[in-house]
Amino acid sequence: MTALATLPLSVLDLAPVRDTGSPQQALHNSLALARHVESLGFQRFWVAEHHNMDGIASSATAVLLGYLAAGTSSIRLGSGGVMLPNHAPLVIAEQFGTLATLYPGRIELGLGRAPGADQFTAHALRRERSGSADDFPQDVAELQRYLGPRTPDQRVIAMPGTGTNVPIWLLGSSLFSAQLAGEWGLPYAFASHFAPRYMHEAIRVYRNAFKPSAVLDKPYVMLGVPLLAADTDEQAEYLATSAYQRILALIRGQSLVQRPPVASMDGLWLPHERDAVGSFLGMAVIGGPQKVRARLEVLLEQTAADELIFTCDLYDFDDRRHAFDILAGLR
Repeated sequence: MTALATLPLSVLDLAPVRDTGSPQQALHNSLALARHVESLGFQRFWVAEHHNMDGIASSATAVLLGYLAAGTSSIRLGSGGVMLPNHAPLVIAEQFGTLATLYPGRIELGLGRAPGADQFTAHALRRERSGSADDFPQDVAELQRYLGPRTPDQRVIAMPGTGTNVPIWLLGSSLFSAQLAGEWGLPYAFASHFAPRYMHEAIRVYRNAFKPSAVLDKPYVMLGVPLLAADTDEQAEYLATSAYQRILALIRGQSLVQRPPVASMDGLWLPHERDAVGSFLGMAVIGGPQKVRARLEVLLEQTAADELIFTCDLYDFDDRRHAFDILAGLR
């Protein structure tokens, strides 16, 4: 039996909007995908906070999680993540405390220290709040207090929220949150689905810094992986061109709506852009079932990850759903 056979598998969804679709369709697809992977036995389904991006409909993370929770029954739901500099910790404690009160045992809170937006959007979100990433440790600690047991001298409470102990994860694409998660004994999710460069170093920093806590007695690492799977290697390579076009648009500052696959990317990107897209998707698993299995087994051998969380940026929703069928079939 390989490590993949028993490894928890999860999904990170951005509620992608197609060039011919709508935000409403994207949100309905997000629920349909959550239901589907729940039926396949996946561990968790997270949605990510991004702003001012026309191809991503998951900006109101807590609201979307309420919709997903109402339409599913058992899969764990959470943020991958909430960008904490954009919000007062009390507001997040109340939002996720409400979700955890309505759906006990199913809600978790992944936290990032980046804004998830450009500087103009960050200002529109925060107004007079400084929202500095430097405040991240203090903001996380404040959030933990709001979600933990109420103390006799506590002057501000989250209601709902206090006493819910919503599980907190720290997310990162560099080394800062890896160190913090280790020192505080929290589970850690590395954003290798878009920033694979520091993956091995971040895992090492986290595990070396880890101190047991009331939450965890040993390190727990989850890695993000782009999944571009199909029945054959050739079909997967064709479908993957939608993901290539989206990352290319991100690099160029263009619209991020999903575009249909193309027979060839030749003429659509310059050599340095091709290299940049390839670097962005350095952890991507592209291929038919056997190629996907081999790629994942190498990844697990190299990292000893405790869990993998997959993005899937295929254009057609049926292809996205089928990619997760293929992944589940490898167990």
